[in-house]
Amino acid sequence: MYEEFIGSDFRGVGYILQDEKVVLECVSGYRDYANELPNTIDTKFASASAGKVFVAVGILQLIEKGKLHFEDTIGEQIKIDWKNIDRDITIEQLLCHTSGIPDYFDETVMEEYEELWTDFPNYKIRHNDDLLPLFIDKPMMYPKGSKFQYNNTGFVVLAMVIERVTGLTFDQYLKENIFDKCNMTGTGYYELDRLPAKCATNYVWCNGKDDLRTNIFCVDAKGTGAGGAYITVKDIANFWKGLLGGKLLSKEMVDNMLKKHSGEGGDPEEGYYGYGVWIIDGNEKKDIPYFQGCDPGVSFISEYNPNKNMITVFVSNYGDNVWSIARNIRGVCSDRQSFTA
Repeated sequence: MYEEFIGSDFRGVGYILQDEKVVLECVSGYRDYANELPNTIDTKFASASAGKVFVAVGILQLIEKGKLHFEDTIGEQIKIDWKNIDRDITIEQLLCHTSGIPDYFDETVMEEYEELWTDFPNYKIRHNDDLLPLFIDKPMMYPKGSKFQYNNTGFVVLAMVIERVTGLTFDQYLKENIFDKCNMTGTGYYELDRLPAKCATNYVWCNGKDDLRTNIFCVDAKGTGAGGAYITVKDIANFWKGLLGGKLLSKEMVDNMLKKHSGEGGDPEEGYYGYGVWIIDGNEKKDIPYFQGCDPGVSFISEYNPNKNMITVFVSNYGDNVWSIARNIRGVCSDRQSFTA
């Protein structure tokens, strides 16, 4: 039924709500390939960089509570030796990727995330501060505020700020102030060697269709501010509903979060950035915010289309092309008043 929009080779879960109604629910592939245990609608999937949106909301909550300000600097908030890194980088510059802080995973230089662990074992990464050795001795990438460049370190530092301000680990703060409030019962930052039930194993292609390996040596042992949350598709839909419905932030702050703050607009999909979200220019219609994630064996995208009051979520534990699926459905919906599977 869904092949027209998704393709028969997709392995993962797709979920679409329109006007609060489920209009598409697609489940395929195995969460455990060797034992042929299938994915389900409630499978917990790794989501890579998608977790940046949760960190952004956490920071914005602290700003609304007066415990933090957009213009606060990393030097004020985190008392460490920043070496050659500009201590006057602001919270807002981190939020919208204009800080110039050295990126421990510079996607313009490295092709695969697993390249990070050639000399530094990934099992050591279980807290945000554990990533400091990977960037603290590097020079600034460019003067703060001078341009937009997607940056993983920036959100690690934002998570460190959450921890300094609240006295909680960043994932505990996010659980209490986002996940619990939105009934996101399957979402959390789990350690790869202590995964709870119903988590999908992520698979990386080697030399052929049936030659797979898991990604356990490719990613951090536990997620950080840069990403790594495990989610369910229904939890992500609940997050959107909670965010847009005022459970997490004021309407004014949500509007601020979902508007264009940086980017040059050259790419129709990755041309603009808000706070923790990408923004697709709506041209004469409303803009479409989305967040995404990509790691070895991980692919995720979720967007809210205000023109159709529609939430879409697609995730694969085989790294399948969820972006193409989202693009196809977005194109279909631009020509229809409603979407029915």
